Amino acid sequence: MLDALITSKTRIKILLKFFLNKDNKSYLRSLEQEFGESSNAIRIELNRFEEAGLLKSHLEGNKKYYQANISHPLFSEIHSIIIKMIGIDKIIENIAQRLKQVDAAYLAGNFAQGLDSRIIDIILVGEEIDGKLINQYIQKAEKLINRKIRYIHIKQREMNEYFANTPTLLIWTNEK
Repeated sequence: MLDALITSKTRIKILLKFFLNKDNKSYLRSLEQEFGESSNAIRIELNRFEEAGLLKSHLEGNKKYYQANISHPLFSEIHSIIIKMIGIDKIIENIAQRLKQVDAAYLAGNFAQGLDSRIIDIILVGEEIDGKLINQYIQKAEKLINRKIRYIHIKQREMNEYFANTPTLLIWTNEK
């Protein structure tokens, strides 16, 4: 969807990398490896984003790290567009609300790291979740968004242990 509006594949990858998860930060050479593109094409796009104030940068040793500028007035709007492009926000919200036992849902895996993927990893937090029912919902959701969805269910007390080594992005919470 976004590629109809933005013709630069590199620009789309940068948007996903930095605006899907605000905590993502990276430097030029690591982006070159992640994207499989030339450093010059990536550098040009990074400079454009930085000049527009959408990205900020800082030096760590001899590496210049880039990160989304969350104080930019358009950050929330771009983040929202990226989430909607993936289509997962409404799917997770729909699944979680129907299950009623879900306290929170997190995006994990490649998407939590800002990388596009055909597989969406979800962590569902709640005490008792009906596995049979969630499988039915996920099968329907996969057809709607044309991506594979993998999920794991953890209990509230397991969160700290599980999240210590897993990059995640909170996508839905049950506001009790």
